[in-house]
Amino acid sequence: MLHIDALDELNIEPPGLALTCPHCQAHTHLTPVGVPRFAEINRRRPKDVGVVFVCDACGEPVFLKFAALGFAPDRVELAANFVEVERAPETFPLSYLPAETQGLFKEALACVTAGCFNAFGAMCRRTAQSLFRELGERGKLELFDELQEVRDIADLEEETFATIRAVLFGSDGDPWPHQPSLNANSAGILLEVMRDLLYQTFVRKAKLRRAMTYRKFVVPSAAESEI
Repeated sequence: MLHIDALDELNIEPPGLALTCPHCQAHTHLTPVGVPRFAEINRRRPKDVGVVFVCDACGEPVFLKFAALGFAPDRVELAANFVEVERAPETFPLSYLPAETQGLFKEALACVTAGCFNAFGAMCRRTAQSLFRELGERGKLELFDELQEVRDIADLEEETFATIRAVLFGSDGDPWPHQPSLNANSAGILLEVMRDLLYQTFVRKAKLRRAMTYRKFVVPSAAESEI
């Protein structure tokens, strides 16, 4: 639990706060440097409280918002979860993907980085549809099997899995609502699922084939090295 005390200090339980810095992309701890005044917060009683931190790796400012949970004479309780006002860009080795899929998933990554979660879901559906066109009906069935495997490995809750399945395998012609609504948590899970499916389908295969080619044509065999 986090709280701001009457001395205007932010109290954080160990091990403190850490995230991927939006400036240097290092996963590092943060140090609070700009904490709102306790008296002002207690008087105004806002829904959210913003705090300025500095990245311990690069020293750049990072602004986070916390939901205010309670107000007391000696403290303001804050939620442990926070909203990153400026997020580090989400990345993926896009060059391994087919051209259409590459463009669509690049836009999806931009949406989730910006916190536009429903737009991210829509772009993931379009990305999936491009995969189905690229891989055909058999490939679509294989992707569905891989999604089932992800559910088992990650032990996804049924509601979360149903949302992801509806996003990726639903049709724009389905009865309302066509597109399930996503929040930060479900969008984050969907992002990891998309990364896994795309990696297994394109990146892993391409890297394995490249490695085999390297072994065949570049690395000398044991017999040749003995000559």
